[in-house]
Amino acid sequence: MKPFSSFWPGSAYNCLERNTGGWLVPTQAYWRWVLQRPELALVPESCPAEIALHHELLQDPVRVVSPADLDALQDSDARENYAVYVRFRDGLLAAGTLEAWYLERMRTGVVDIPAVLVDVVLQAIVCNVLEGVTDATVARAAEMFFRPQRVALQSGQMLAGDKATLDVLQETAGLGDLGRVLLQSGALQAGVDVRVLSADTAADYWGRMERYQFLLDLTHELTQDLSHGLTLKLTRARSGLKALAQVLERWLAHMLAVTVHIEPVHQINDPQWRWHVGLDVESSAILNDLYEERPVDADRMQRMVSLFILTFENPHQMRFDVTGKPVYLGLATDAQGVLRLKPQNLLINLPLAAAV
Repeated sequence: MKPFSSFWPGSAYNCLERNTGGWLVPTQAYWRWVLQRPELALVPESCPAEIALHHELLQDPVRVVSPADLDALQDSDARENYAVYVRFRDGLLAAGTLEAWYLERMRTGVVDIPAVLVDVVLQAIVCNVLEGVTDATVARAAEMFFRPQRVALQSGQMLAGDKATLDVLQETAGLGDLGRVLLQSGALQAGVDVRVLSADTAADYWGRMERYQFLLDLTHELTQDLSHGLTLKLTRARSGLKALAQVLERWLAHMLAVTVHIEPVHQINDPQWRWHVGLDVESSAILNDLYEERPVDADRMQRMVSLFILTFENPHQMRFDVTGKPVYLGLATDAQGVLRLKPQNLLINLPLAAAV
């Protein structure tokens, strides 16, 4: 089984170090990795000034880049990409760690770099959050933090699949350019051959070279009403919802140093409902409408994938006016069935005491 430090591609987690608090510190190797990304890597059309600047930065990634250095680049896209690199580098160096940089950007709303780089930072932080985890279902659920999902109900199961992967497979039938040609010619019918992550496929999840090709089962546990007012809950093995709840718990412990317990639930039946947080744009809007007793049509309600109940282990870490009250979380897709989790919502919208 591969450790997280070498499992997910695209985060350069191997090039980061931890400070005494366990947060990630960029190294010279990390900045060199950034410089080799497609946005900054040299191409045959690179002008002499760009080649020189790139080589100098590889030698000294924190080298000062002056306006004159940027003006000397012939290609406007190259000038913008290097300006982005400088903003990203200088902001991250000033923050000291990836976690501090991410928290500051999410809390202030000032994000001056492209979303692709924010996701790179987020992915590395998630790797850090899950360091030591060996449960494939938890790892797969964590992909939702930085990879949009397509969610659909199939044969009674609520299944989530990586959007980018499913889109490519649907377009090429999993056969690359050849598959695209065959599909366009009508010689091959479109179809996506992916597997649901289970106890039988967990080993393949860790060992598979192609990433993001396993479906995650987000089906709720089954509830059976018995006599005498008893209720029997039949918990689904390797529940994707419970795995996601575990990731969210670890996320808050790592980023905010608060211990919470999160559990998937079917409904909110609380006359003293005081606080909620949507984990995405859609569920935020739905929960707001429900809280304000505004009507929510059936189509929107059907987009709700799950609700969760969050409780603090130490209620004194909560705002005084909601101390001891549960926090309800929502998870929903958009009208196209796409779920875009926003883990920053938990960081900025939890009812925390000022001292936390």
